[in-house]
Amino acid sequence: MTTPPTPRVTIKDVAARAGVSKGAVSLAFNQRPGLSEATRDRIFAAARELGWAPNSSARSLSSRRVDAVGLAICRPARLLGLEPFYMEFVSGVESVLTERSCSLLLRLVRNLEEEAGLLDTWWRGKQVGGSILVDFHADDPRPAAVERLGLPVVAVGHPSLTGSLPSVWTDDATAVTEAVRYLAALGHRRIARVGGAAAFGHTSIRTAAFDEAARALELAGAWQVATDFSGESGARATRSLLSALGEDRPTAIVYDNDIMAVAGLSVAAEMGLRVPDDVSLLAWDDSQLCRLTHPTLSAMSHDVHGFGAEVARTLFEVITGGEGGGSHPVPTPVLTPRGSTAPPRRAGHG
Repeated sequence: MTTPPTPRVTIKDVAARAGVSKGAVSLAFNQRPGLSEATRDRIFAAARELGWAPNSSARSLSSRRVDAVGLAICRPARLLGLEPFYMEFVSGVESVLTERSCSLLLRLVRNLEEEAGLLDTWWRGKQVGGSILVDFHADDPRPAAVERLGLPVVAVGHPSLTGSLPSVWTDDATAVTEAVRYLAALGHRRIARVGGAAAFGHTSIRTAAFDEAARALELAGAWQVATDFSGESGARATRSLLSALGEDRPTAIVYDNDIMAVAGLSVAAEMGLRVPDDVSLLAWDDSQLCRLTHPTLSAMSHDVHGFGAEVARTLFEVITGGEGGGSHPVPTPVLTPRGSTAPPRRAGHG
């Protein structure tokens, strides 16, 4: 007796399973507005359970055409909008996506577990052809999650943090060492660092490199303060460091981003200290902000736009199986001296 053929699953079946209209299913799979996240997730779950994908998605997958790539960032929206690094990084990613008529699906998430769930939804729902992962933590859950999914990704982070994932990174340890050596060569013997969030792997790498450089140079004082990268926390850290007296006050401060360095410049003025005579300040990333201050801010400069573009190009190589999809660094940040750093001049400093 011949077994009857299995009925073909249709968009109507998915709609019925999810309790929505056929139009809602179409909206979800075409990434159109008009649906809540809960409804969209319910539709994708129903499609997965039934083993259904729209024809356009199937064609896209088989031809290896990529219509969208994902980027989830675990940062508060307010802070992200103020931080020049991510604006430049995303513009670099977009410059490559535009050439390929591809869209960027950008989402802010509250934690890494939420991001892992989002990646699952994106991939199983055929919303993205691949994704960019940023801000790695120690024991990060995302490498294992994406490997189980088979989702093509590029990790932005040092290989010591990203497991077996293809990664693109900057050599933060070398850059931090160069910054400390430069300030020490100017004559500074008491140097502080206003760092980023302690949970981030790249923050830990910079912290270890700063400690090692301070020991090697036998500095008289070396301090590190963790922050959330915001101007407010950078100002608080600077105020605390510069409120110390005598040998407990640094004569130079390195910041983990430019917005905190700009805030530090304002705090120094507020406290009646001259930059660079009383305290030297050195920023990271070197956006336009560093060239608009008075004095202009010395910085560890790197091409953040080019960094984002290289990450996007590498992701397409990973998706298509090209030779350029392997892990590799981008150029190390280099020192750009400007008006905010100089030898310590006042008696009792340095």
